[in-house]
Amino acid sequence: MNRLSQLTATALLVLSGAAAASPAPHWVASWQASPQPVWGSDFLFPTLIPGQLQDQTFRQSARVSLGGSRLRVRLSNIYGTQPLRIGAASIAAHTGDTPQPLRFDGQPGVVIAPGQDRLSDPLPLLTADRQAVQVSVYLPDRTPLQTFHWDGRQTSWIAPGDQHQRPALRDASSTTARLLLSAIEVEAPAIARSVVVIGDSITDGATASLDQDQRWTDHLAARLAPEGVAVVNAGISGGRLLRDGMGESARKRFQRDVLDQPGVASVIVLIGINDISWPGTAFARAQARPSLAELQAGYRDLAQRAHARGLRILGTTLTPFAGALPGTPLDDYYAADKDALRQQLNAWLRTDSPFDAVIDLDAALRDPADPSRMAAAYDSGDHLHPGDAGNRAMAEAVDLDVLMGPSTHGVDLPRR
Repeated sequence: MNRLSQLTATALLVLSGAAAASPAPHWVASWQASPQPVWGSDFLFPTLIPGQLQDQTFRQSARVSLGGSRLRVRLSNIYGTQPLRIGAASIAAHTGDTPQPLRFDGQPGVVIAPGQDRLSDPLPLLTADRQAVQVSVYLPDRTPLQTFHWDGRQTSWIAPGDQHQRPALRDASSTTARLLLSAIEVEAPAIARSVVVIGDSITDGATASLDQDQRWTDHLAARLAPEGVAVVNAGISGGRLLRDGMGESARKRFQRDVLDQPGVASVIVLIGINDISWPGTAFARAQARPSLAELQAGYRDLAQRAHARGLRILGTTLTPFAGALPGTPLDDYYAADKDALRQQLNAWLRTDSPFDAVIDLDAALRDPADPSRMAAAYDSGDHLHPGDAGNRAMAEAVDLDVLMGPSTHGVDLPRR
C-alpha cells in the first residue's frame, strides 16, 4: 500500500471510530518560505516584485514534503507597517484543479495586523508526500508589499482581479519571488516529524534549476519522506549567522523559523559563508569580518537553544568557494584570508563543535586536486553555489542514521 492509500485508510478509520485507540494525528511543518523585509530600490539586487498590489491575485506553487489528511496555510505580514487585508484565498491540490476556498475563523478573508501572521482554518484536503499544491491570494485593496521571500526558485503569477478560484489564470505576469505565503502545515500521523534546515542561498537554492525542485533540501526530502519525516527549508539568500542583511540573522529568526515550527524534532545548520565573505564587498563595504570566536559563539547559541527545546541539532562544514562570483559586483567575495577563516571554522566543527553531529559538506563537494574549490561536476558555474548535481551530492552526504538519532536531547526521528 502506498503512502497516499495509507493516509486514506487512516482517515476512514478515524471517521468510523475504529481507530479511537490510536495516537491522534498532529500538525507538522511540511513547507516553508522564510519571510524577509522588502528592501529599497537602491539595493544591489532588484526585488522582482511590484511595489504594491491592488485588485490582483497572486498564485504560487509549493511542494509539501509530507502529505496528510488536512492542511492549513500561514500568511505573513511580519514586516508590514499597516494591516494586510486578504480578500480571499484558496488552494488547489494539482495544477488545473478548481481551487478550494480557504477560511479564517470561518470567513473567506482576514485582516492581518502589522508584525503578525495568520493560519487558515484546517482544510480537509488529502495530499501525498512531495505533492505540489497551488495557493492563491486575492488582495482587493491597495497593498504595499513589505514582506516577501526573494529567491523562490519557482515561477509565481500575478493576475488582475479576483481569480483565486479559477483553475487557470488569465492575463497573468510572472515573478520568481514569493509573497504572503510563509508556511504549509499538514495533519499527519502521530509519529511524523520535521527536520528544519536553516541556511543561506546554498540552502535557498540560488542556482538550482527553476521550477524543478532541485534544492539540496528537496533531495533530502525525497530521502526522508518514506520515513515519515518532512524537510522544511528555512534558507534565505544572503542570510548570515550573526548580522542582518537580506533578511534577519539566523540567530534572530531561529525562534520563528525553527523552534516555532510544529512537529520539529531536528535542525540542520548551514550558514556562515556570508558572515566571512560579505565584509569588504558591495554588500558590506565598511563592516568588519567576524572572528573565529564570534562565529563559534553564534553556533553555540543555536545549539543551546535547540537543546533547551529537546531538539537534535546538526551542523555542516562550509563548502568551498575559491573564485566565487566572477564578473559580478561581488567578484571580491573570495579572498585567501577569508578561505583561511572558513577552513579554521571547519576544523573546529569537525573536532569540537557544540552540535550533536556534523555533516561534512566541504568534503562532499570540494575538488580533491584543489580543496579550496568546488569540484567542477558539482559547481553551478559561479564557484559558490552548487548546481543540481551538487545539491544531490549534499543530500546524499547526510547519514540518515546520524540525522535520526539516537538523540541525547529529545525525541528520535521515526524510522519505518
